[in-house]
Amino acid sequence: MRSRQTGRSVMAGAAMAVLVACGPVHAGRLALPSKDVPSEWLTLAEQTEFQDTPRYAETMAYCRRLAAASPWIEIRSIGASPQGRDILVMIVSSDRAFEPDAAHADGKAVVFVQNCIHAGECEGKDASMMLVRDIAVLKTRRELLDHVNLLVMPIFNVDGHERFSRFSRINQNGPEEMGWRVTARNLNLNRDYLKADTVEMRHWLRFWNKWQPDFHFDNHTTDGGDWQYDVTYESDHHATADPGIAEWLQTKLYPTINAGLEADGHVPFAYFGMIDRLDPTKGIRSGALSPRYSTGYVSIRNRASLLVETHMLKDYRTRVIGTYNIMKHTLKLINGDVDDLLARNRAADAAAAKLGDPNNKERQVVLSVKSNGESVPITFHGFASTRRLSEVSGSLWVQYDDTKPIDVPSKWINGTEPDKVVTAPLAYIIPPEWNDVIEVAGLHGLRMQRLQKPTTIKVDSYRFEDVTFAQRPFEGRFRVSYKANPVTEERLYPAGSVVVPLDQPGAKVAVHLFEPDAPDSLVSWGFFTPIFEQKEYGESYVLEKLARQMMAADPALKEEFETKIREDRDFAGNARARLQFFYKRSPYWDDHMNRYPIGRIVKPLNLPLEPMS
Repeated sequence: MRSRQTGRSVMAGAAMAVLVACGPVHAGRLALPSKDVPSEWLTLAEQTEFQDTPRYAETMAYCRRLAAASPWIEIRSIGASPQGRDILVMIVSSDRAFEPDAAHADGKAVVFVQNCIHAGECEGKDASMMLVRDIAVLKTRRELLDHVNLLVMPIFNVDGHERFSRFSRINQNGPEEMGWRVTARNLNLNRDYLKADTVEMRHWLRFWNKWQPDFHFDNHTTDGGDWQYDVTYESDHHATADPGIAEWLQTKLYPTINAGLEADGHVPFAYFGMIDRLDPTKGIRSGALSPRYSTGYVSIRNRASLLVETHMLKDYRTRVIGTYNIMKHTLKLINGDVDDLLARNRAADAAAAKLGDPNNKERQVVLSVKSNGESVPITFHGFASTRRLSEVSGSLWVQYDDTKPIDVPSKWINGTEPDKVVTAPLAYIIPPEWNDVIEVAGLHGLRMQRLQKPTTIKVDSYRFEDVTFAQRPFEGRFRVSYKANPVTEERLYPAGSVVVPLDQPGAKVAVHLFEPDAPDSLVSWGFFTPIFEQKEYGESYVLEKLARQMMAADPALKEEFETKIREDRDFAGNARARLQFFYKRSPYWDDHMNRYPIGRIVKPLNLPLEPMS
């Protein structure tokens, strides 16, 4: 899953003792979680001793066989990919609750399992087909539906899945052939949750809005170094998450899945990155993910998302079994704890909606967290390694020996604290010309209203300085950095401007979309690029005349100019900059340049609004 250098994970508090107690590598082969499966129901992975994974058509054919064999399964398409493949979801319900209202009405939790967002990381797909078979066809695990309705997406990145090759993932140990990491447009879906550039993500968001799941799985495979841990995972339990859900993760989910996985013969731990890949004694680090990723995005939708990362160098059999088992233990917990989980979800929605309450004095939203340096001592379960100077790369070449497990004293740096924090407004207002921004807000299920007539409104907003664009594209966009300076201004908003009130469960999504300092704000992704462009210019001979007129009328300005010439050599030697000094201070300068068009409404206003469908 990782393209970034540092992995992140998310366990602390009550789960810490369980994690630190994890034992060293287990000897022997992991037992298959499915017993006595009739040959006609073996998946392709099982038939081939986990050497192969099925193609898209084979996967969907098997899922349709499951649905034909069980009245508990119905298959729906959430939409087609750019290359025309349906993104299918299996709805699994012992009550045949195949519509969202029915699925939520019976007091069960709706659990959404998502696989193959990175289509070469395919163990989730194979594990999910095995699990659905065992639940709904063989019924050896039918109890997992006692208090759960299950949504299973076998393949999210369906086009990338069919870029099928034995050369897809150089770091990964099997299967023989697999899909590709990104979409047909070379975009990474697991960087697209907030900006929603891809067709696939737009289908996903509409599906989420319709079903409103209570819990989410995102199944992946790691990259990184080699160690004994075969299943790592993370969720957002940091200050960015709802406190009630964070507590449930730390006190209930993490201890449950760690104990269960260990009993199954796995070596689980938090999803982590090495401080120094050459020296595990220096420690490992975990943190949080921003809303461009599934785990961070689902968190700001007031739900828990479990990112599963099996270790890429373990054989495919081990990875499929590990994914099956972590889903099994999580579903067991949810079935036994459904009332508490649902109550916490409802409370999280209510807390988010209070951000739009003018009587609420606690409207702060944590946009991001950072390490506070806190750590706990651990025994790191790695493998012996050798290193030597490489004549190829000219740097140290590390070679691991997975026949020689080692246990070394280390530390786990896992403490975090709020970094960027903002006080939420009561609402945001978007001028109608920013139609692509309004469209994205709608995709996230935000309730919006339109201004019926032009209205002058006093708003808080921002003006930007020190604007810098990335030199290379990232996920199809040139990201922009800046300093956002708060301002309070009266602005005329045209009829058709869109107001996004924050008295709704999606309030934190709106804050992350529209606050410039949010890590994945739309302005940082380049949705507002034109505001940083100068469109009118002054000819030098005109500005020469203007400068003299301005200095004659304003001695203080003349002194400021002359001081800058004396103290700033670069400015003094730049004729254009000297003339721009006056142009920027004249009434001819474009007052809209570097001005953020979105306003923050911070006081109750009686605006002429109509609802948007």
